Amino acid sequence: MAKLSSEHRFLDLSDYGRAIAIKSSKLLKNTKTTPIHITLVFGVFGLISAAFILREHYVLAGIFLILKSIIDAMDGELAREKNTPSYTGRYLDSVFDIILNFIFLVCIGVVTASQFWMVILAFFCIQLQGTLYNYYYVILRNTLAGGDSTSKIFEYKSPNAMQGESQKNVDFLFKAYLVLYGIYDRIIHYMDKNAYRCTNFPSWFMTFVSVYGLGFQLLIMAVMMSVGWVNYILPFFILYSILIFVMIIIRKTYFK
Repeated sequence: MAKLSSEHRFLDLSDYGRAIAIKSSKLLKNTKTTPIHITLVFGVFGLISAAFILREHYVLAGIFLILKSIIDAMDGELAREKNTPSYTGRYLDSVFDIILNFIFLVCIGVVTASQFWMVILAFFCIQLQGTLYNYYYVILRNTLAGGDSTSKIFEYKSPNAMQGESQKNVDFLFKAYLVLYGIYDRIIHYMDKNAYRCTNFPSWFMTFVSVYGLGFQLLIMAVMMSVGWVNYILPFFILYSILIFVMIIIRKTYFK
């Protein structure tokens, strides 16, 4: 099952690895490989990228960032291919993402001798950007027929475990998710608290919002490192947050 029905899909600039992920998941469908295995692999690729950043091998670091992003799409596709969606995989994926994002930015801060407050601010901005994208995307998926509803618009209560997963694991990962993402969710909900009332967002708007998707953020990092602009990555993502206000103003003005 796709995240959205065919008539509501849009050009997601952050989802450039989807075609590879779909083909790979089909090849893995009848193997013992699970979506959790894939999540662990993208975690390893992320750590390899971080190591290359510290060694200042920026082209290789960028390549592994993009590979991490592509593999990140595979776990969900494999879950859909095997018809084994799980909250365990959904929350584990998110926990890995935020931890790796922090590691990437700390590594960039180290090699550029940036002050730690700038690393923290850039991390906060990146997470807020990604939360806005996820907020609108989850609203779209939950309000349209045929959409995937594993992710919820408001994550306040641990969901009931699906078949084949442990409620204990779901509860633990949900708590970890709330600790790591709760502040960003609350900020975005406060800034655009009525967005969930919208019954649809046009494709062009979702394509615009997808510049805040994690895949596109990592692509920007990879390109900037590869062309020698590593010193500008932290300030770029801080200033990049200006688009948050633009997107919310557009949503509030035109889509109610």
